[in-house]
Amino acid sequence: MTETAYTPLRASRAEFVPVRQLRYHVRLWGEPSPSRPPLVLLHGWMDVGASWQFVVDALQDDRFVIAPDWRGFGLTDGGGVDNYWLPDYLADLDWLLDHYAGEGEAAQAVDLVGHSMGGNVAMHYAGVRPQRVRRLVNLEGFGMPARTPDQAPARYGQWIDELKRLHRGEMALASYAELGSVARRLMKTNPRLSQDKADWLAGHWAAHRVQADGQRRWEILGEAAHKIVNANIFRVDETLALYARITAPLLAVEASADSFSQWWKGRYTLAEYHQRLQSVADHRVVRVEDAGHMLHHDQPAQVAALIEEFTRS
Repeated sequence: MTETAYTPLRASRAEFVPVRQLRYHVRLWGEPSPSRPPLVLLHGWMDVGASWQFVVDALQDDRFVIAPDWRGFGLTDGGGVDNYWLPDYLADLDWLLDHYAGEGEAAQAVDLVGHSMGGNVAMHYAGVRPQRVRRLVNLEGFGMPARTPDQAPARYGQWIDELKRLHRGEMALASYAELGSVARRLMKTNPRLSQDKADWLAGHWAAHRVQADGQRRWEILGEAAHKIVNANIFRVDETLALYARITAPLLAVEASADSFSQWWKGRYTLAEYHQRLQSVADHRVVRVEDAGHMLHHDQPAQVAALIEEFTRS
């Protein structure tokens, strides 16, 4: 660990909320206000709600901020399932908004921000429940490459094969002898992440648990079942139909580093993503310089400023 530790500027509190037979862990900053909508922050794949601390610290306004751990991540139980589905995240979010922003005609529309997988969830949810979202911010939630119906048989087969591998214990997540190794893993994945932030995140990203051999190791707080592919192929037409129902103004934020080339190698391009965004009636695209996919870690002040400027309007 470094001698100079990261010290949060804004203290958070945590609580558990009943959501569809699960105990959802939610991190909160600030207090609810009838005159200001809640700011809801949705983390990405293999991440946790605490990941937003750096952005929250950089906010200039005093906001009521809600950041859940998605099911099977962080301290939210996964319910014992062996694979995860996007529709569950949509329903979970609806339950959470009922709890924090009210239901029915009394519900308060929220400012919704999502990163990566959380950005995809936010985009889809804003199409399903357009009345519940006042402003929408998508941080690198690009969606998936287009697929064709003839790819469905192989996809189902891959899904079944991966389920079998999971149950044989072949897809377990790595564990670490010390917390410093977790921090180094975070920095390897994101070379822009500073040591002090990596050290702080490691304690929220992993837990010290007893192993089968009686030894204690640091385990990543994410279920291995999240590695299973979705059985259904990604359908662009369905996504565009959801985007077309979004009524909230959308701010699509991209990092200067090119994630597309690394992930999809030409199978899906930034130009295709921008074309899909044309289905959203009111949208604009901005770029954060000197940042990679984890732009809320790399440039939290820039990200916070973009969120605040956009949600103040």
